[in-house]
Amino acid sequence: MKKTKKPVRVLIVGTGGMARVHAQSFNEMEGVEVVGGVDTRPDILKTFCDKHGIPGRYASLAEALEQCDFDAASNVTPDGIHYATTIPLIDAGKHVLCEKPLSTSYEFAAEMAAKAKDAGVVNMINLSYRNVAALQKAAELVAEGAIGTVRHFEASYLQSWLTQAAWGDWRTEPGWLWRLSTEHGSKGVLGDVGIHIIDFATYIAGVAPESVSCRTAVFGKAEGGRIGEYTLDANDSFVMHLKLANEAIGTISATRFASGHHNDLRLRIYGDLGGLQVLFEQEQSILRGCIGPEAMLEETWTDIECPKVPTIYDRFIAAIRGEEAAEPTFERGAELQQVLDLAGRSQDMDCRSLTLEPVEETIAAV
Repeated sequence: MKKTKKPVRVLIVGTGGMARVHAQSFNEMEGVEVVGGVDTRPDILKTFCDKHGIPGRYASLAEALEQCDFDAASNVTPDGIHYATTIPLIDAGKHVLCEKPLSTSYEFAAEMAAKAKDAGVVNMINLSYRNVAALQKAAELVAEGAIGTVRHFEASYLQSWLTQAAWGDWRTEPGWLWRLSTEHGSKGVLGDVGIHIIDFATYIAGVAPESVSCRTAVFGKAEGGRIGEYTLDANDSFVMHLKLANEAIGTISATRFASGHHNDLRLRIYGDLGGLQVLFEQEQSILRGCIGPEAMLEETWTDIECPKVPTIYDRFIAAIRGEEAAEPTFERGAELQQVLDLAGRSQDMDCRSLTLEPVEETIAAV
């Protein structure tokens, strides 16, 4: 007899942008129902819920918590209100999948992680590149010792939307202009995609970051550094030096000026028994390895097959059903937020190297 999947009812908090992917993904799963949406904008909320067949429509999270019967929530609100919207969900005993970054500061992120841990709810952060098959296979190989002890790495996140209009004209569209302005809540490329490439590198390395130094750059893009109401002062590029807890060192960088790269991630990671190249370019997942004495001597790189991996949405529901461990958790989100916070401080301190504090100790102290 076929075993019936445990039903899971999902509330989507915030119905713009990425919410579409959340709704579609959950609606395709057996035994999962999106029962409500929350948004302060009634027209956008109605359009979203009509499109995805969602019955409950709520103007506030408080209203949804009072009136909607749900088990879990996807938090797809803007970065600045992740904290304010996640804490009430945790207090209500709801499982939460939160978009990245977990919050806008390490202090808030650590508190969210601590509360979720104390509440015993499933808590996960949507680091979407964990869905890349090459990343998961590379992490598995490193954990198995295939390349020995990690010593060095180079990682980059390359975008080109400031050099061409494949994603739209950033000079005229508010959806892009706000990303260039700190007054409008942007922390630049460091805050936007830095979390992804830091996770990409350190998750595969399998070692926690220990210290960081960082340099950012803002390039002239318009006369007077402004377009309309937008002051274009958020960083366009960064280069980071990261030391891991096992003494390995590496560089992590990102830019919006990488002509010829639409949205590409790269990692080269080396140990004393070999190396790996992990690529996600033009939506293609590629893993290559130079592993073992003969390959290292001949400098031979070969392609490595990477099986398909479940999405973050699959893993979130599986964790709620007790079928697998929740990963990545809010604790990982807090760890990454601390790196981002210290990177920003490092830039202000003439690129001084700053040491991370143990996240688990911070969470325990909250």
